[in-house]
Amino acid sequence: MEVGAVAAMRFVKDGIRAARLVMQHTEHTLLAGEKASAFAIAMGLPGPANLSSAESMDKWTKWRENGCQPNFWKNVVPVDGCGPYQPKCNMGPSEGECPASNLMGVTESGSSYVGLHSHDTISMAVIDKMGHVAVGTSTNGATFKIPGRVGDGPIAGSSAYADEEVGACGATGDGDIMMRFLPCYQTVESMRQGMGPELAAKDAISRIARKFPDFVGAVVAINKNGEHAGACHGWTFKYSVRSPEMEDVKVFTVLP
Repeated sequence: MEVGAVAAMRFVKDGIRAARLVMQHTEHTLLAGEKASAFAIAMGLPGPANLSSAESMDKWTKWRENGCQPNFWKNVVPVDGCGPYQPKCNMGPSEGECPASNLMGVTESGSSYVGLHSHDTISMAVIDKMGHVAVGTSTNGATFKIPGRVGDGPIAGSSAYADEEVGACGATGDGDIMMRFLPCYQTVESMRQGMGPELAAKDAISRIARKFPDFVGAVVAINKNGEHAGACHGWTFKYSVRSPEMEDVKVFTVLP
């Protein structure tokens, strides 16, 4: 139950190392924003650094030229420009609200923007020879996200969760939707209750799909004995495994 995380951290490349420093050297669980960057640099990580690449800048420039489309705004005007954005209907406490059906999003999500090339999540679970279980997730976030957005990566129980009495879970996909369900916490708790990794992973994914049938995501579960499985929705997902008995990494394909 040791946890460390950073979110919305700019100018420092090694996000997962910064998260570990939070775990090892503070009583906190999560640091965010410019102060997370300052903490990481003060603790010895390289920075501040410009993390933009020629590829990312080219992608951003073309996106701006296309009217900042697609993006993650909703119920705002203008609908086809780069802003500044305003609510489409008045959100003041005494002047009415947008219809609830437009705000809840129970059947629609931003998953049309989530795919193999729109984010870069890495989640890894490890069991050492003493039986200790650890899991970590690192991500640059969703492409064209609204500045300030925090996804599921640093949220304990969402993109990652571990308990050495049970096992671990890692997740990726539409983090804005998945974090509402804490799928990795759910997966590990289901294994605690006796489910195998495959059934636990499928159960966690199905809970999300029932509310958001168009979401894209996947989870990988491994129990403390090293038995593993994955489940996904909206895409064909692959994960890799390596054990001491294996000569090389083995890739597993999970069908939706």
